Amino acid sequence: MQTRWRLQGQTALITGASAGIGRAAARELAGLGAEVLLVARDETKLAEAAAEIEEECDGAVVRYFAADVSDTEQRQEIFDWITDLDLPLSILVNNVGTNIRKPTLELTENDFDAVLDTNVHALFELARLAHPFLKQHGSASIVNVGSVSGLTHVRTGPLYGLSKAAVHQLSKNLACEWASDGIRVNSVAPWYIRTRRTSEALSNPDYFEEVISRTPMKRIGEPEEVAAAIAFLCLPAASYITGECIAVDGGFLRYGF
Repeated sequence: MQTRWRLQGQTALITGASAGIGRAAARELAGLGAEVLLVARDETKLAEAAAEIEEECDGAVVRYFAADVSDTEQRQEIFDWITDLDLPLSILVNNVGTNIRKPTLELTENDFDAVLDTNVHALFELARLAHPFLKQHGSASIVNVGSVSGLTHVRTGPLYGLSKAAVHQLSKNLACEWASDGIRVNSVAPWYIRTRRTSEALSNPDYFEEVISRTPMKRIGEPEEVAAAIAFLCLPAASYITGECIAVDGGFLRYGF
């Protein structure tokens, strides 16, 4: 029974792992016994995250690789690194994301490309690159970090919303297509979570009160709460769950008038 709630013998690749939700997810998975591979652009912050996880999770094995996943060559380098490590990759957490907050008519083509390249194209290609590793494992999991903005309107701007809607839809498609390969694909949809990216918006008292007023639990979420949902979807205990999206939103999506 206990093995259903542990990840011993599994290896997890987490993108955007140097801070926020990605860092919390890496810590959660390591605490459940997985070897974790951290990827982000900043090598110094990656080293700090790795040291923190190893200190907090007794016996944790943490490795890291600095790369920009929106770059085609660097994505390939990540998987060359994993091949050299000769580890049985069984979990992929696609967490990396970006946003440009502008009204629709003020956005440029470069803005569009920047957000979609990171939030959608990189995620799509990382899943494809991971596929042969995950298929070889035979009981694998992908968790894509989407957003409530991909499910309903929020004030994050049109590019973020459309990119996260694509993440959720891609997760459903891959779940159906890759089920026969032993790969489950799910997503999570956070509302406002206390991270570096949300700190500026939430520092405005009026805006903060508006957010809280639309959140039945009357508080901002923590990265660890999203990480817990991610970890659950990776566990053997979730072996019959695929194509699902778990909202980690304090009830935001269910709020009526």
